[in-house]
Amino acid sequence: MADFAVSEEKNRWLREKMAELGVREGDIEESFVRSSGNGGQHVNKTSSCVQLKHRPTGIQVSCMRERSQSVNRFLARRELLERIEASTGVITPEMKRIEKLRKQKDRRRRRTTASGS
Repeated sequence: MADFAVSEEKNRWLREKMAELGVREGDIEESFVRSSGNGGQHVNKTSSCVQLKHRPTGIQVSCMRERSQSVNRFLARRELLERIEASTGVITPEMKRIEKLRKQKDRRRRRTTASGS
């Protein structure tokens, strides 16, 4: 696996997580397309959006968060691993964060309906 334009620690974490979940680089189909949104001329000239597909599970991920293709490759792989882990039934940190936000919104909704009536 190639190293991406992130710290060595993050590259090491990615390799370990892929080994832990049994995801091989050969199982990932990678394609590059032009991004949309902010970034101006740079985004319009380069194909910095990364699309990944994990063949065994069929999970697809697209990442165009950063202007750098290399950073987007790392972020897409990280998101793909999170989705694969979530599909196995493990509660990921992202799932915990989303559940926390959902509870906060429910709490706020109950307060406004109780005080509004």
